[in-house]
Amino acid sequence: MTPEVADVLESAAQSGRMSAADRREQILAAATAVFGSKTYVGTTTDEIARAAGVSQPYVVRLFGTKQKLYIEVIRRAYDRLLDEFRRALPGPPEGLDKRLGAAYTGLLAERGMLPVIAGSTQMGGEPEIGQVARDGFGALWHFIRVEAGFPTEETRTFFAIGMLINAVVGLRLTDDYGTGVNATEVLDECFPDAIEKVRALLPTADEPW
Repeated sequence: MTPEVADVLESAAQSGRMSAADRREQILAAATAVFGSKTYVGTTTDEIARAAGVSQPYVVRLFGTKQKLYIEVIRRAYDRLLDEFRRALPGPPEGLDKRLGAAYTGLLAERGMLPVIAGSTQMGGEPEIGQVARDGFGALWHFIRVEAGFPTEETRTFFAIGMLINAVVGLRLTDDYGTGVNATEVLDECFPDAIEKVRALLPTADEPW
């Protein structure tokens, strides 16, 4: 959840006048955190409702099934990533890859966002979820190739680094930074300009998303 969204939700909650759109965003942010922590299979709508501070019947009434809620969470995650990438486009072409990389790691500010994106790539066998995930991934590829104008080889490299970052995030390698030689090298290579930011944002191994 971005600071701006959090401010809106807090203000609305304090005034007792939270709109349906704000409540929906609140549930999606909570679902992103829970799905990111426990995966699609390990999550229940009851857990999401508790995280969002609403009733489980309200979540079902608003989104229907857990599958439909997860699909909305995936769409929101890919849309958010594309928005952040587009914000990073303006500027000198020679620094674009670093700006996009910073935009990607910046999504760590919302708990569960990067694990949801990473987890969606493992859902190809689910007919409805898999199609949404493929559409999201395809939109990212199109953005990097067409809007950002990366050549094919640079696009492959960009996505490969992104998948490596997902692995680092999922493994919570920051716990071993400075003590584990391999973990320290991987983190320094993945986040050469933002290691302290990543260490501050990434939960520890025993901390939920």
